[in-house]
Amino acid sequence: MDRRRPPQTEEGWYVLHDFRSVDWDAWRNAPERRRERALDEGIDYLSSATSLTDVDAEEGGSAVFSVIGHEADFMVLHLRPTIADLDALERRFEGTALAEFTEHTDSYLSVTEVSGYMSEEYFEEGGKADSGIARYIESRLEPEIPDAEYVSFYPMDKRRDAEWNWYDLPFDERAEYMSGHGDIGRKYAGRVTQIISGSVGLDDHEWGVTLFADDPADIKELLYEMRFDPSSSRFGEFGRFRFGRRFAPENLGALLAGERVSQEVDDGHGHGHGSNHHGEGGRGHHDHGSSGHGRGKSGDSSGHDHAHGSDGGDDSDVRDELEDLGVYAGKPHGEDVHAVVLYSAADVDDLFEEVQGLRANFDHYDSHVKTAVYDAEGDGGDEAAVVSLWETERAANTAAGFLGDLPDVVRQAGDDGDSWGTMGMFYAVEPDHRGDFVGTFEDVGDALADMDGHRKTTLLANLEDENDMFIASRWDAREDAMAFFRSDAFAETVEWGRDILTERPRHVFLA
Repeated sequence: MDRRRPPQTEEGWYVLHDFRSVDWDAWRNAPERRRERALDEGIDYLSSATSLTDVDAEEGGSAVFSVIGHEADFMVLHLRPTIADLDALERRFEGTALAEFTEHTDSYLSVTEVSGYMSEEYFEEGGKADSGIARYIESRLEPEIPDAEYVSFYPMDKRRDAEWNWYDLPFDERAEYMSGHGDIGRKYAGRVTQIISGSVGLDDHEWGVTLFADDPADIKELLYEMRFDPSSSRFGEFGRFRFGRRFAPENLGALLAGERVSQEVDDGHGHGHGSNHHGEGGRGHHDHGSSGHGRGKSGDSSGHDHAHGSDGGDDSDVRDELEDLGVYAGKPHGEDVHAVVLYSAADVDDLFEEVQGLRANFDHYDSHVKTAVYDAEGDGGDEAAVVSLWETERAANTAAGFLGDLPDVVRQAGDDGDSWGTMGMFYAVEPDHRGDFVGTFEDVGDALADMDGHRKTTLLANLEDENDMFIASRWDAREDAMAFFRSDAFAETVEWGRDILTERPRHVFLA
């Protein structure tokens, strides 16, 4: 009898869905001082978990949700690198005064997981597969909890019966089923975000699925469509579904007072239970700047005025050498932002429509700075660029996986191993001087064409703000680019740019 080949798997962070119900009789009958203490300690616990100041954990994430229905009153979702971290978190809650008023109604333990169904090359090459796929897989293993309003969690198994036995199928057939299932999920990018975790040997089912969305109907629509996919209709078996709304830890008092709760930190009026304190750790603020001129933060006070640098090679040496030339090259990964830049040959309007859907999803993350489509000026080429800026490298890597599914992507900046790239960003041009800027760029382009090692330089403009531009260049080698930075023509251009730009350009080292 043949033994079926299981897919290889890789595990990431451990996940705990912790469901709690409130003993409402005990809560109503307790003295005010006991309720105040329970709120204080409950908010402290939830705030420290969401801000990652708990149990020495420097990675992961936590969020708290009110649960609608009889299964529980609230759920705390924890992601941490180790089981020990989750164990400490669970026990620490039991030590709070709030725990005296709650019952532990249920929990689910799992670990984020990717398998060979997604990319056999990733496992065969020891994680050295195509960088876009590798980054996407890493984002699945160490996911960021989106701050979408609604969550749906359910456990599931693959069916094993006489007619439909998932584990008796050949690997290629299982992979084909999973590919079709994934195609449905990708249609909802920008509307529904998922965390998939494996639980074989850890809990009652084989996987846990956690879905996040700002519209609960999107979750329902996604799951309904997937019911008709053979991967689900023939082989899917599902446990109990739980549904909830996210709220800020500081709003725990409102939850216990029977009032509406949200992710926005309440001012504390009318709750009567100490909900207006412990400001750290909440996620009720947003500063996304995802369109138009929504540029990232300026994290350096250097007086240099240009923003070119490398997307490969020894970044530290590059920055030091540019600094000696009086050229501001940014910090590693670009001050305090990380960038993903992809080039696509798709119709720019179709590309923009696709990116709008992804951007709506990205805006759920506090770490998202900006995502925009840039089109080449003049005869700069047929390729448009998608630029996505993030405050953390992990978030940028997550975005890279989604962006890699955009139509007709021809390359990702930084992946071309036979050339050296430079990228100047945040050229915010004074509207009255846009023509001057484009004209000067054309003059510089003519000079570049005669330089040794120069391959191509393109000026691209934001589709939503024509005065927001960046310049991308490709060279045979780093030294060829550095020769240009040392030239008088470059120094003169930098000096001229001071008068027509609204702010200093900055470089972003690619994530």
